[in-house]
Amino acid sequence: MELKILYHDTDICVIQKEPGQISEDTPDGIPSLLRTQLNTDYIACVHRLDAGTGGAMVFACTKAAAAKLSAQLQAGELTKTYLTVTHGCPSEQAGTYRDLLFHDRRANKTFVVKNERKGVKEAVLSYRIKATKDGLSLWEIQLLTGRTHQIRVQLGSRKMPLVGDRRYGARDDFKGFALWAKELSFTHPQSGEKMTFTSLPHEKEPWNLFTEI
Repeated sequence: MELKILYHDTDICVIQKEPGQISEDTPDGIPSLLRTQLNTDYIACVHRLDAGTGGAMVFACTKAAAAKLSAQLQAGELTKTYLTVTHGCPSEQAGTYRDLLFHDRRANKTFVVKNERKGVKEAVLSYRIKATKDGLSLWEIQLLTGRTHQIRVQLGSRKMPLVGDRRYGARDDFKGFALWAKELSFTHPQSGEKMTFTSLPHEKEPWNLFTEI
């Protein structure tokens, strides 16, 4: 299966990741697939998406580009905007959620906790509700931190689980879960140009229930 490439030059490659594809550098992960597709020896993953999440991702094609993109990620200069559909709706149409999260590696699950301790990290996101329909809500979310399963657990802990996300509280029959990396912005590691890429989810449930995407 060929990856959908949104942009490619000697320094970076931006793709549309499909739900189910693995972003990490494993034998069947996207970096390995890109090396084959582009016939190159070097592709590095600088940020990650959960296997079930689709959308825009950037990969580095040189070690220098990988270092610069990783520095942007750490400084909060590589920004990501997500779309999701949840059961339920918050009382406010826009706002910020701030929580303390602990990720249990053995269970591969993240929990909201009350007190700081080893392994606990602050998680912050901002959101706005784009539409509601039949008990579902379409969210646009900007991550201000990048924690494992962050969106899934922050919304699920507030009794608004992502459609299909049974790990964090959904009770439905959707396959997969409704989370998509809609927009990715960063500075090109070589030219310094500000770049923004957009990727939209496929027109199937639950995304096709909303015209506001």
